[in-house]
Amino acid sequence: MSIGISDEHVELASSLRKWAASLDGPSVARAAEEDAAADFAATWAAIGEMGVATIGLPEAAGGGGGSVLDVAVALEACAHELVPGPLLGPAVAALLLGESPLAAELGEGAVVALALSDVVWDAPSATHVLVADAGSSGGSWSVLPRSAVEVTDALGVDLSRRHGTLRVLDESARVPVPHLDAELVRRTAVTLGAAEAAGLARWCLETAVEYAKVREQFGKKIGSFQAIKHLCAEMLETAESVTAAAWDVACAAQRGLAGADDDQWAFAADVAAAIAFDGALSVAKSCIQVLGGIGFTFEHDAHLYYRRAAALRALLGGRDDAAERLTARAVDGVRRRLEVDLDGRDAELRDEVRARAGEIAAQPEERRREALVEAGYLTPHWPAPYGIGADAVAQIVIDQELERAGVTRPDIVIAGWALPTILEHGTDEQRERFVRPSLLGELVWCQLFSEPGAGSDLASLRTRAVKVDGGWRLTGQKVWTSVAQKADWGICLARTDPDAPQHRGITYFLVDMRHSEGIDVRPLREITGEALFNEVFLDDVFVPDELVVAQPGDGWRLARTTLANERVAMASSRLSKSTERAVALVADGRGSAAQRVAVGHSVALSTVCSLLGVRTVLRSLAGQGPGPESSVAKLLGVRNRQEGSELVVSLHGDRVVVAGSDDEVRADMWEMLNTRCLSIAGGTTQILRNVAGERILGLPR
Repeated sequence: MSIGISDEHVELASSLRKWAASLDGPSVARAAEEDAAADFAATWAAIGEMGVATIGLPEAAGGGGGSVLDVAVALEACAHELVPGPLLGPAVAALLLGESPLAAELGEGAVVALALSDVVWDAPSATHVLVADAGSSGGSWSVLPRSAVEVTDALGVDLSRRHGTLRVLDESARVPVPHLDAELVRRTAVTLGAAEAAGLARWCLETAVEYAKVREQFGKKIGSFQAIKHLCAEMLETAESVTAAAWDVACAAQRGLAGADDDQWAFAADVAAAIAFDGALSVAKSCIQVLGGIGFTFEHDAHLYYRRAAALRALLGGRDDAAERLTARAVDGVRRRLEVDLDGRDAELRDEVRARAGEIAAQPEERRREALVEAGYLTPHWPAPYGIGADAVAQIVIDQELERAGVTRPDIVIAGWALPTILEHGTDEQRERFVRPSLLGELVWCQLFSEPGAGSDLASLRTRAVKVDGGWRLTGQKVWTSVAQKADWGICLARTDPDAPQHRGITYFLVDMRHSEGIDVRPLREITGEALFNEVFLDDVFVPDELVVAQPGDGWRLARTTLANERVAMASSRLSKSTERAVALVADGRGSAAQRVAVGHSVALSTVCSLLGVRTVLRSLAGQGPGPESSVAKLLGVRNRQEGSELVVSLHGDRVVVAGSDDEVRADMWEMLNTRCLSIAGGTTQILRNVAGERILGLPR
């Protein structure tokens, strides 16, 4: 999905993409291939007529008076179509100089080139140059007219833009810009550069996927090959990460440029610098890989996007520097504050929810769970009487007010998968018998899905159920069953029609784990040395007809309901558990310089996972269907937990080999070992990438 989420931004992006495509940027770039002095004047004229570069300029200066997010949406759309010539630099200048006397000249079409380090952006097109004052170390900046400088044009890796070097001829011509410093210029450039990176990544992903859908090799569409499917899914993960980081830094910049929440903009900009530019380049490289030989030709556009991404990284990258700054900020206690603007839609219910949350908080600890259930606040998205049928806005308000009141919801664990299926497909008797007691914690559930020979492939399960008088007899083996040793009930899939196709003939049963004869639960000792999972053997276990959910043969459909059930919930502003632990160790003086950089990258990835969650919430609030963010967040969240836990252990150095009775180190070692299951449990990472490739990207099975 693109940066914009609101209807207005979706429409803006769509219209600008159509307009930008009409400019035929790739052809224009090829035509100017050998011209170091190419100024792309025709394209700049079209940009000026459309007002793209000045969207962020105040209306009084002849601009669009738009927000930073408006500018980001526009730049993403233009980068998607590889609009050549000056655009990024003038857009940055419009944000930086919008309140200066030079603003009017920007509104009239002036091209203010940025001189970051020794490189001048858009050198052949420049009418002015924004440059740090000599000897100021970036502490003060001025604008010089083109007549006061000597600019040497040069060809570089990016064929769609021109840069050069600068020599000041007339120091007296400087027009000071008092409020600027090097950090503000860099941060603004990173903010809008990240939007371009998102556009490049999106084009590369779409191009690779469309090619994989039609290109045939060995008699099949190449998108059906798992290697290609996984590569495209990884491109999706990266592109969504880039998009989320670009969206967030644009949101933060709006307040940052207004002089508020500078620490939040700084944090978001470093996340973008750590994620966006290397991410766009990675997706561009993978695009060429999927395209194969055709992608290596000069005629195909893929290399132009690869070149643009390489140039952006060269100009604005510094991912390790950004990561080191993120570590320092995290050690100082800075986290990205994740907030959702409900735009007044919470006004009618806020007071009522706050009062009810206060009543729950006033209860003794042992009574709070029951109070949550009675209020419908434990599972507010469920229908009454078990929830309140809360829409997205109400769910967010309830979350906020419970947190404000200091009330923590208990985790209903597997019941969170079982009960929605019973609510949607069960009988009134099943709902009455199971739902409320489970919410109150009186019943504990386990899931009897996975089998030794099937794993994630539920359609291949072999546990069989034979019809007998009054019910069914179940025989088979289940594995990796959490809390089976203390569960009261289990949700179980078993094959009731062996002659039906794989995805049919499966039935959904509710199994009494306490009182049924023929159940043997055996603990499985895992790599941590503990036994959290179990094998469960079912030997002619009787399940009465009234404990079949829906109809025999409906099990596959019901299992998908169980596994797909999610509610709208705000992501936490905290980093992942392992990342927070790594930050704490660094704050305690642990780690080399390289490890501090690694911690910063973990902070960036953890933040992006949370941002993906926020974007999912915003789509729900906008009444849109789910985007790819939640699936991507699951994949990236696993990576963050696993890599973060390994990083924590590495920060202990050689203490891990002599941990002995050191409880701190032993706990961190346990976490590292335990997180290995995350890329296996609930569907392996590889299976989830297959699913993402097929269901989100539309690649062939």
